[in-house]
Amino acid sequence: MTQGIFITFEGIEGCGKSTQIRILEDYLKLRGHPVLLTREPGGTTIGENIRKVLLNANFKEMSSLTELFLYAAARCQHVGEVIKPALKEDKIVLCDRFADATSAYQGTARSIDKKFLTEIHQLATDNLKPNLTILIDCPVEIGLQRALERQSEIAGQSKLDRLEKESTKFHEKVREGYLKIAHEEPQRVKVINGMDDIETVHQKVVEEVMKLIK
Repeated sequence: MTQGIFITFEGIEGCGKSTQIRILEDYLKLRGHPVLLTREPGGTTIGENIRKVLLNANFKEMSSLTELFLYAAARCQHVGEVIKPALKEDKIVLCDRFADATSAYQGTARSIDKKFLTEIHQLATDNLKPNLTILIDCPVEIGLQRALERQSEIAGQSKLDRLEKESTKFHEKVREGYLKIAHEEPQRVKVINGMDDIETVHQKVVEEVMKLIK
């Protein structure tokens, strides 16, 4: 490997992407690859504070544009402070969500204009695109149930964040948005069935990732 590789993981709430990205991090590190694991929104001190605002279930009045600009601000800081420097150091950057999430959530589900979104993406990312995007796909009802169970395990109670509390219809639109991106960019976006067991999903992820790593 002679240059950094940027790999993103996407999917609806509870699809299993965060589990898979951590397993992949361990897999690559065990084989001697330099890896940076990060996430969006977040990845920087500024980004993590923006994340708290975005996911706060009490902020029900947040407008779609406010949401969009907060995500863009966090992403802009993340790209400049963390992602691009790591790529320059020839690292494999694994990112839990990136610009495709904004296209699916704010674009398809919130109905924000695609051309406007594209302009925001270009500014926030400095035209950076992933070399590979792993889309873990599963039915919405399964994903939301997993998210609920996860929060129960973590907090001892069913405490969902602002986006997890959105309607089933909203999450169906998010899934639709993701699958549309995969259809439009099949070379970059690889869809993996999130209904398979964890090890099977991992093996499919590794198969796609190792095509990039020489």
